[in-house]
Amino acid sequence: MLGMKSSGYSVAVVGATGLVGSEIVAVLEQRQFPLGDLQLYASIRSAGDEVSCGTLTARVEVIEGARFADTDLVFFAAGEQVSAQWIERATEAGAIVIDTSPLLVEDPDVPVVVPEVNPSDIKGYTDRNVILSPAAPAVALAVGLKPLQAAAGIVRVVASIFEPVSGAGRAGIAELQQQVVELMSGRSAETSIFPHRVAFNIFPQVGELLAGGWARGESQVAVALRRLLSEPSLPVSITSMRVPVFYGETLALNVETSTKLTASEARDILLAAPGVLLQDTVETSEYPTAAEAVGQDATIIGRIREDESRNVLDLWMAIDNLRKGAAVNAVQIAEVLVREYSEVGSR
Repeated sequence: MLGMKSSGYSVAVVGATGLVGSEIVAVLEQRQFPLGDLQLYASIRSAGDEVSCGTLTARVEVIEGARFADTDLVFFAAGEQVSAQWIERATEAGAIVIDTSPLLVEDPDVPVVVPEVNPSDIKGYTDRNVILSPAAPAVALAVGLKPLQAAAGIVRVVASIFEPVSGAGRAGIAELQQQVVELMSGRSAETSIFPHRVAFNIFPQVGELLAGGWARGESQVAVALRRLLSEPSLPVSITSMRVPVFYGETLALNVETSTKLTASEARDILLAAPGVLLQDTVETSEYPTAAEAVGQDATIIGRIREDESRNVLDLWMAIDNLRKGAAVNAVQIAEVLVREYSEVGSR
């Protein structure tokens, strides 16, 4: 339970040297989170490295040596396998976990939270002492759709998601880099991380393919979105594609609303929405791109137009998959916890 000690909160980051984990450490410093102690855990490859965060410097330790007994908050940023093995150990020690993996997205006792969308759901953390910070596509969709839902209701969502190689971690980045070098040198490109060549290519699979044709990641995003919008039966159709981009995620969206929203009305609604940056000027070709999303903490929305179908809008979105799509959202959850739940840390 959380209640700030005089020196601040004791925080641990599991997966601290990965793309998301290192971004969480950076965001904790940038947002001046009240840290009293910082523990960093990663694989043996990074053990011994020293990492600074504000006035603190911490040495990276192997996860097998993790000590959670006096820790207030633990950020998990190392994927589902590590979360499955270590979350319970952290919560049994009394820590509150913020998990960036989709491991528990279907667990009704674990709240799925985007602070601009459903901050009050954080109170449900006490059932398991775990809060899930959802995948980047779910964050972007929820931030963009929540204000439209409030204004006109949502009947159906169809999304095409273009996911960068950084979604597969440093290994994904390395594979794209290597394949580009090989192809530009006239050699064949080998694949190991992805099911197909990713350089100069696009393929419609992100994660394991399930029976029925869905990819596991697509299914998890749909589940997270329904929970974030409190619409358990909302029809959601998602196709995720891996694209040869290092950072920045984009989404093409087709949304049917209960009542008619014009494109102009939707722009006005989104212009005032928390967490949204509107870029939608036809005359100057102003709209979001993956490159422009990098470094932004907002979900950027543009290309808003009325579909020929009744009560349907088309939109284009972009989000920094490592910042708001992961690290910033997780730290924002922690900020709400320490601001509004005074029992946090009072052990």
